[in-house]
Amino acid sequence: MPIIVAIPGALRELAGGRSEVRLEGRAGSVKEALALLWAEYPAIRDRVVTERGALRPHINVFVDGENVRYSGGLDAPIGDGVEILLLPAISGGA
Repeated sequence: MPIIVAIPGALRELAGGRSEVRLEGRAGSVKEALALLWAEYPAIRDRVVTERGALRPHINVFVDGENVRYSGGLDAPIGDGVEILLLPAISGGA
C-alpha cells in the first residue's frame, strides 16, 4: 500500500500544485518516508527540515493523526499505507 502525504496549501507550489502525494517506496520510519518525498519534490525538504535534518520548529508532522513530536520524531516507525500530514504552524492575527 502506498504512503500518502497530504500537502498543505503553503507547500503545494513546491509539489507541482498537488494536495496529496502517493509514495510507492518502502519506508520504516517517518524520515525514510520523507526521503521518498524529497526524491520526487526536493524543494519541499528545506521547508520541513533544517540543513542538519531536524524537523523545523514551525512544522508539525502527523502520522495517522498523531504528532510525531510525541512518538519518536522523524525516527518514529511507520507501516505501509499510513497517511502523513505536513502542517506548518499558523500565527499572527489582529
